[in-house]
Amino acid sequence: MYRRPLPSTNLRALRAVMWDGRESTSPSTEKITFATNPSDLLFDLGHQSVDATLGHAQARVPPTAQQQREIVEFEMGLSTAQAFDNKAGNLDKHGAMGGPVHLARQKFFVGINDPLGGNPFGTAFTPLVFDVFQSWSNLDDDDARGALARAAIARGERLFNSKPIDITGVGGLNDDLGLPHIPGTCGTCHDSPNIGNHSLPVPLNIGVGDLNSPLDVSYLPVITLRNKTTRQIVQTTDPGRALISGKWKDIGRLKGPILRGLASRAPYFHNGSAKTLVDAVNFYNGRFNMDLTAQDKADLVAFLSSL
Repeated sequence: MYRRPLPSTNLRALRAVMWDGRESTSPSTEKITFATNPSDLLFDLGHQSVDATLGHAQARVPPTAQQQREIVEFEMGLSTAQAFDNKAGNLDKHGAMGGPVHLARQKFFVGINDPLGGNPFGTAFTPLVFDVFQSWSNLDDDDARGALARAAIARGERLFNSKPIDITGVGGLNDDLGLPHIPGTCGTCHDSPNIGNHSLPVPLNIGVGDLNSPLDVSYLPVITLRNKTTRQIVQTTDPGRALISGKWKDIGRLKGPILRGLASRAPYFHNGSAKTLVDAVNFYNGRFNMDLTAQDKADLVAFLSSL
């Protein structure tokens, strides 16, 4: 298989380690929970440092317990976010909260703003996930070029928060809830405030790895899986979490990554099948029939590029 490397920063907001959660509370891959976090996350990252050293780096001996702690402490202290836009300028200007300093102060806990009632404090979900550029919505700005760019970013943020999406055919959501249609927004799956990942470990399959994906997956291997009970056959480019859990329903299900710092992380999705953010936005527009206009797409790309 081929999977894109995940960011090694902003790790305090993780609720699953690796795309398929294989490093989440190894070796049993239990879910990271509010009650046990951050100790479970720190354990998982420490275990990952051992696997990466012995596997990817092909070292002959694992890092010591002290070295593991130092690696994890270093990783947990890193916050990265886009800080400057060539047109909009500094992303913390005019009251905006772009950049890593504001992100480092952002509150996060497992289950925060979960749309399915998983918030441990019982707080209701809000689709207003991002307010990083809220101050740019009605900005009196005499910098014409910068003003246009800032206005586009603010419009994109509002679209992310409010554009209705009819969520259908998503493995891990529609099937698990028994609901063929779920009214939602981008924030339904990217619910962590101003971070953009799912706040609970809920791997989903939106079809990015399917053989009939509208994105180019021709460079990926085709893997054929057969259900040992029903004899059903499925072909995919990535078994997803099923590779770890052994469960048929988990085929193609993977976690959604943190959205901050997107501009520097092309290509997109777990398999790199979207070369640009434009491609990613077009995928969602077609997959969920969002009816985005050309202006909507441009605004969403401007916003995502500023994270």
